[in-house]
Amino acid sequence: MAAPILDECLLRSDSPLASLSSASSFFFSRSLRRPLRSVSLASVPSPPARTAGAGFRIGCLSTANAAFSISSSHEREKSRLKDFIHISDFDKETIMSILQKASEVKALLKSGDRAFQPFKGKTMAMIFSKPSMRTRVSFETGFSLLGGHAIYLGPDDIQMGKREDTRDVARVLSRYNDIIMARVFAHQDILDLGKFASVPVVNGLTDYNHPCQIMADALTIIEHIGQLEGAKIVYVGDGNNIVHSWLLLASVVPLHFVCACPKGFEPDEKTVEKARSAGISKIVLTDNPREAVEGADVVYSDVWASMGQKEQVSFRRQKFQSFQVDEAMMELAGSKAYFMHCLPAERGFEVTDGVIEAPNSIVFTQAENRMHAQNAIMMHLFGL
Repeated sequence: MAAPILDECLLRSDSPLASLSSASSFFFSRSLRRPLRSVSLASVPSPPARTAGAGFRIGCLSTANAAFSISSSHEREKSRLKDFIHISDFDKETIMSILQKASEVKALLKSGDRAFQPFKGKTMAMIFSKPSMRTRVSFETGFSLLGGHAIYLGPDDIQMGKREDTRDVARVLSRYNDIIMARVFAHQDILDLGKFASVPVVNGLTDYNHPCQIMADALTIIEHIGQLEGAKIVYVGDGNNIVHSWLLLASVVPLHFVCACPKGFEPDEKTVEKARSAGISKIVLTDNPREAVEGADVVYSDVWASMGQKEQVSFRRQKFQSFQVDEAMMELAGSKAYFMHCLPAERGFEVTDGVIEAPNSIVFTQAENRMHAQNAIMMHLFGL
């Protein structure tokens, strides 16, 4: 097993998270092999009372980050990007720093403390071309819990590229808001928003990728397995935006990533090549899911027909019949394998009810971690 990917996080003495450093350290224990729900957060100490003038700031620095501070200007630029559009835009140290920050803020919120308000006075515009319960609630609730105010803009409120040019939308929203989150169909829309907005832009999902979801997934894997680096993640199903995001992460963080999908439903070739050419991860594509899951740390599934593909449902269900994650497939994976799904799940199709309700299913912790990972992403973009 590879060495742990995170070193000790150093907290500023004036941070309310300083007292939680020991509580959050269990997230990165290599020996951890139990669901997070078995860990009681009742024992998490309350953070110190805020004193006048005390700043609430997290300063996460690992020994790797210390070396990183004297690295090339290119690497420094990657850690200070304005937007969060592709997970591979960032280097490993930055990704792991964000995940460490997510675990700390999660522990703080779990303790019941609400004094930490890094987003106080800030507003976020949330653009939803595609509806989503999890994306809206996780962003809106998370931003509010940390002191900010989020504004929902649905398809009836904004039609980028139709009623108004995306360039104009980006510029106008930048005048009103401190950050923009967008969940859209076309990947070009998020690229254009990032190009023309003067404030940070967060990719809430496109047809090409879903980076916030994979950051939540990575946090969940660290919590349950003990580390991300070297983990065997086996995705079973359609080679979609979730797969693309895993491949992009594998181009930055060493993984053993396997995509088991029917022939004709493989992920984007250029994205596969990007992951392979990075030379740090083992990338496997196969059409044999039962062979693929053997020895997996995580078996991951998603719907067979994404939003915008519903006219293909009958055809896809026929093609994907042998790719259902059932109890027999999880037995092949082994007793230590966890099941993950980005939700919503179509129970009885890509996954059985028994698998999603099993003790080794961590889908609801995974869903919760969307909020914590996204909060940490936004804190990073704000320089907090």
